Amino acid sequence: MRRLTFLGLACLGVFVTSLHGQQKQLGLGHTPSMQELREWKSTVLPDGSGLPPGSGTPAQGKRVYLDKCSACHGDQGQGNEPPAPQLVGGIGTLASSSPIRTVGSYWPYATTVWDFIRRAMPYSRPGTLTADETYAVTAYLLSLNKIIPRNAVMDQKTLPAIRMPNRDGFVPDPRPDVR
Repeated sequence: MRRLTFLGLACLGVFVTSLHGQQKQLGLGHTPSMQELREWKSTVLPDGSGLPPGSGTPAQGKRVYLDKCSACHGDQGQGNEPPAPQLVGGIGTLASSSPIRTVGSYWPYATTVWDFIRRAMPYSRPGTLTADETYAVTAYLLSLNKIIPRNAVMDQKTLPAIRMPNRDGFVPDPRPDVR
């Protein structure tokens, strides 16, 4: 049994080392800078705490979205399942037998939409959008969902002020063991 465990660990080590070599060879990934680590460690709260300086409009966001998001989510946020879900529409469907969970119908805070986009998108290169690009893409998606006007500017002050359609759709977890 010990030999099998050792052999398994040895094979895993060779596999991981091989992947690391392939990653470098293909130009994938890099050692993050201290600035990148600080940005990844930051938390954006529903009240907007943690949002960095920057701004964006729906028009700016449309350009970034078409370039970096539409391959997965479609030109108008309609989604391409798989690989990516619909981002637009569905408002008022959550209580129905066929709920459509989108940025407009499901998310309770615009700031957490911003935080998710900044951390996890684009799927092929998460965390690579600048703060301005993230504000712009968020503005574009909020505009497509008819939550903000097409001429709105999203920034540290305006984004937390957005009242999302599902703001009151979430309730606190009353269990004392869950934080």
